[in-house]
Amino acid sequence: MNRVTMSGSEGLWARIRTALARGNEAQEPAYGHAAIARNPNKKPRLAQRIDEELRRGWSYCAERNVSLCVLALEIDGYAEYFATYGREAVEDSFDSLESIIGAQLSRETEICLRSGQTGFVLVLPDMPALMARDLASRIAAALRREGIPNRESHAGQVTLSTGIAVVNPHGKLDRAVLNAVSQAVKKAQRRGLARLEVMDLRGRDDKRRHAA
Repeated sequence: MNRVTMSGSEGLWARIRTALARGNEAQEPAYGHAAIARNPNKKPRLAQRIDEELRRGWSYCAERNVSLCVLALEIDGYAEYFATYGREAVEDSFDSLESIIGAQLSRETEICLRSGQTGFVLVLPDMPALMARDLASRIAAALRREGIPNRESHAGQVTLSTGIAVVNPHGKLDRAVLNAVSQAVKKAQRRGLARLEVMDLRGRDDKRRHAA
């Protein structure tokens, strides 16, 4: 194999450029912040945005010694719905769902975010579990009134199942709340359409603090 060689000076400058490039790479922050800085219009990844809002909500509740509720809303039978209607129609439905959900949120601290392909996550600081249940019921009622068609569903329209995780934040963010709300919505969907499941983590957290 033929190999191109460099003169001494060219090789020196190549090594300098390589060293400088490595230095810049080492200084880049995690989570794609450098790419975002180069392109201000680039939106953060969904997971990063959820993490940021969860941190903000956690800190808000920890400072005030109040509860944090996290809701997961998932389209029931998403795979069949997507296969039947296609990406464009499904994205139109998500736009409608986002408007329906957003209309039920009354405080600036209540945040609704897309979560993957199938649903939404709501971060709700300073919200008791009963109020979170009521919010889920109002979202479900508004969705029924909207009546987004889904011929693959026994309901004849798009439905959302809901998982709720409630926690009393203390100290650093515990991402177990995201795992809990994910388990809750999956359990709700196993029970049928437009179901609700709640996981209350407050007793677990109290036991941990007493043990410490």
